[in-house]
Amino acid sequence: MAGVTPSSLSSRMRDRSPGFVASVLGGVLAAGLGLAVFAVLVMVLWISSPYPDSGPGGALHVAAALWLLAHGAELARTDTLSGVPAPVGVTPLLLLVLPVWLLYRAARDAVEGEGGGAGGDGGGSEGEEGGEPVGARTAWAGVVAGYLGVAVGVAWYAAGGALRPSWGWTVVGVPAVAVVAAGVGVWSACGRPLEPFGRMVPRREGAQWGAVAARAAGAGAVALVGGGALLVAVSSVWHAGAARGAFLQLTEGWSGRFAVLLLCLALVPNAAVWGTAYAVGPGYVLGVGHVVTPLGSDPAPLLPPFPLLAAVPEAGTGTVWNWAAGVVPVVAGVVVGVFVGSAGAGSSGGVAQAPVEAWSRWRTVGGVALAGVGCGVVLGVLGGLAGGPLGVGAMARFGPVGWQVGGAVVVWVVGVGVPVGLWARRWRGRGVREFSWTGAGVVVGREGEAEVEEGVRAESGAECGAEPYDFDAVERGAEGDQGAPSGEPRWHGKEAREARWAALRDAAGGEESG
Repeated sequence: MAGVTPSSLSSRMRDRSPGFVASVLGGVLAAGLGLAVFAVLVMVLWISSPYPDSGPGGALHVAAALWLLAHGAELARTDTLSGVPAPVGVTPLLLLVLPVWLLYRAARDAVEGEGGGAGGDGGGSEGEEGGEPVGARTAWAGVVAGYLGVAVGVAWYAAGGALRPSWGWTVVGVPAVAVVAAGVGVWSACGRPLEPFGRMVPRREGAQWGAVAARAAGAGAVALVGGGALLVAVSSVWHAGAARGAFLQLTEGWSGRFAVLLLCLALVPNAAVWGTAYAVGPGYVLGVGHVVTPLGSDPAPLLPPFPLLAAVPEAGTGTVWNWAAGVVPVVAGVVVGVFVGSAGAGSSGGVAQAPVEAWSRWRTVGGVALAGVGCGVVLGVLGGLAGGPLGVGAMARFGPVGWQVGGAVVVWVVGVGVPVGLWARRWRGRGVREFSWTGAGVVVGREGEAEVEEGVRAESGAECGAEPYDFDAVERGAEGDQGAPSGEPRWHGKEAREARWAALRDAAGGEESG
């Protein structure tokens, strides 16, 4: 530690501590805003309820428990008829959006600071007074520390209510959400650099290959969840009468129906994930031993009346209409294959753009496989959050099984995406053309080799009154070119320029007509 004096060390600590403290306060503010939203919502429902079964303290305990549930923590309901605590492990995915967004914004603002955008080196930004930039690690650690500090107090407070958090799930779920969401916010504020991923792969090309696979995985996951939502929407419309009856049967009065409507809205993303699990094959569980898949539906006989459960297919063997749900993973595989194959086709470059080398077949296959694994991980995590226990006994298993959904997604995406990706790479590679002054119609092949269209060159040369590549003689200063003024290179002459432009126009016309 040569050159480091106590005074310089203390100066650095003074300069950097305000950035860390501000990041901690940002994490505390993010947690506080999320808690405030849940508290306001629960208090409004409690005030509007004609027969509240607890005071405002009980409502605040419920709000704290719901805040933890939104982070994936499992709860235990203690006020049961049997006296045995009943677990509640289904996370309403719409509630998860709020803490994730607040953490993302807090981390991003901590890096960018009040003085503007991120620094040029991706490490942080300077504040208004021109102090030391807040480092990405400092901002991330501060936001996470502040957020988890509030979470500890919330978990301790919620433990005294009717909905008590499971300490194991709380210790895992809340930190995981905070770490990932804050990390994405910091990464976004730093300009989304590829250097962190580049450390995991030996070359820059590997980082770019991974980035393409990540984008393809995101597109495939969106296609899968969107297809699942479409299946749920179609089934809900088909069973609209049963859904309306369940909605009216659950409760009476506008306050109760408004609460049921809010619960249904919070569970709409869960229903979309359930539809995706149904489409890829494993389906979902409606009670222990009762599975609903496209091949057959066997829901539990005594399901509670709920509008979203009215969309469950009737019991019995699947029909052609049920099997048609398999179109969803096929479309997702096509999307992933097109994404990877298009990126693997390369490009001939353009004005101020360097050419991009085409990928090999095995690299394209690897990109599709990596994207398929990414899709599987995303849908597996969503499937695990969208399902869980809703009690003991028959209701101990409810919803999709995460690892089954993730494995099925990988099989579907890789199985469909590999041939589509190879086809897209071949098809897009044919359109990558490279023109030069000495030969028009050169096509960059799939393996990066030049494939010359002899017909284009011969036709162009015949119309210009020259043999193919006859412009070389003009450019080398052949005798007889009178179009160039004295002192200029002969390939600057008028006749040479007209010949070159004629060849390019003919080549472009042949390409468009082809």
